[in-house]
Amino acid sequence: MPEAEPIILTIDYGTQSVRAIAFNSRGDLVAKAQTLLNDYTHPEPGWMEHDVDGFWQIMADTCQKLWAESSVRPEQVQGLVVTTQRATVINLDSAGKPLRPAIIWTDQRQAKTGAKLPLHWRLLFKLLRIEDTVLAFEREAEINWIAQNQPEIWRDTAHFLLLSGYLNYRLTGEFIDGTGSQVGYIPFDFKSKRWCKPGDWKWHAMQITLDKLPKLVESGEKIGEVTAAAASATGLLAGTPVFAGASDKACEVLGAGCLTPNTASVSCGTTATINTTYENYLETRPFIPPYPAAMPGHFNCEVQVFRGYWMVSWFKKEFGHPERQKAELNHESEESYLDDLGRDIAPGSDGLVLQPLWNPGLGDVGPEARGSIIGFNDGHTRAHLYRALLEGLAYALREGKERIEKRSKIPIERLQVSGGGSQSDVVMQILADVMNLPADRPSTFEASGLGAAIIGAVSLGYYSDFHAAAKAMTGVTKTFSPHPQNVESYDKLFRTVYTKQYERLKPLYIALEQLRNN
Repeated sequence: MPEAEPIILTIDYGTQSVRAIAFNSRGDLVAKAQTLLNDYTHPEPGWMEHDVDGFWQIMADTCQKLWAESSVRPEQVQGLVVTTQRATVINLDSAGKPLRPAIIWTDQRQAKTGAKLPLHWRLLFKLLRIEDTVLAFEREAEINWIAQNQPEIWRDTAHFLLLSGYLNYRLTGEFIDGTGSQVGYIPFDFKSKRWCKPGDWKWHAMQITLDKLPKLVESGEKIGEVTAAAASATGLLAGTPVFAGASDKACEVLGAGCLTPNTASVSCGTTATINTTYENYLETRPFIPPYPAAMPGHFNCEVQVFRGYWMVSWFKKEFGHPERQKAELNHESEESYLDDLGRDIAPGSDGLVLQPLWNPGLGDVGPEARGSIIGFNDGHTRAHLYRALLEGLAYALREGKERIEKRSKIPIERLQVSGGGSQSDVVMQILADVMNLPADRPSTFEASGLGAAIIGAVSLGYYSDFHAAAKAMTGVTKTFSPHPQNVESYDKLFRTVYTKQYERLKPLYIALEQLRNN
């Protein structure tokens, strides 16, 4: 009987689902188990939480599902790497028990501002004209909200972790996390990839001390081994090595094979992003740092469209009932019917232009910004709206592309597109046409999981470095070339309409915000 193939197991804990994925050393996806995450709670409008123990139980159950539904066996697993949604935070007491539900990265609660920063920091921020950016950091920090509104919980908090750090703890018993996972409102120095030095302004802007934070190690370093308790819950073998991973977006960039500045990783996920990889620290906006790359010693310059391809789910829920019914009746995917809906509309959606600021996030627009759709006439249909939605997301990503190129002085020459949206030919062609660049569909849309597997492959010694591993383990299944006629149409709409849309509507957004608050 032939010996079982060695496997790298990755846990990809996204916002909409958790996946346990088995890869071999060549980057082939051998087996996958997936569990949808649909049990978030919303105690107040705009709030989003999840039971902390529930996070662990869902992950453990998904691992058990992998063994039950595939031929992969736990003894084949040579190493485990975790990649997770970013900026979801967890409070544990001194015994490692949760003190409150996890606050999810999409949560919109805000803390009161008013931290007394040292005079030299205040003068510097005033000189740089970034006082609003610093106030936004203070306002968005979950640490501050918890300390202000639940002081007894903050008093009992011994460990403040991101989701990645929590899962690493449940697997190994160690409070250790990877530097590549540290994305959020925390006192992290993105340039040095360490906790901020004493005296840094972030320690003054949020109510936390170093002793509450985990030890940090580089991506690929061994965190520990699966404990007996974790083995019992997940079905993994006790003693299986656990290596530090990186955030889901960082792993996605690596899994798409984007290791140089002239190739951009476009993620068609819940948050749509465009990322490039650099050896040097490069801020696309002042005081908005590049994030740690999954490849040690590198950075990802990223621009986000905060709600991104979540908007496809929004469209399906609010307007896609016919496609959902057809899919259920014929036992096919809803996405294939949505593709048909968008494919029949000519590029430009007959003058319908959508700006996807359903939730503006941080960027070049103010907090008053709202999504907009302009250009309606009596000939427009649901199909036009859906096509305009996809085009609007592509326009927003193009803005990000141009911002990165302007800062880096390096032109982007190719796109590697991953995430669920990359499975749509319509989405791929729109991206190629709007960006006027060839767009590659990678060998697997599970790029985050593959990126984590690349980390594991290097850690286990299968490859000498990340470049060699990525070259061997990533690939392209199809390339979408831009259509010149579509490129011209989109370029005109982008420059004459889309890029002017926010500034023209800004006074109305401000008026709406004032009316809402009265």
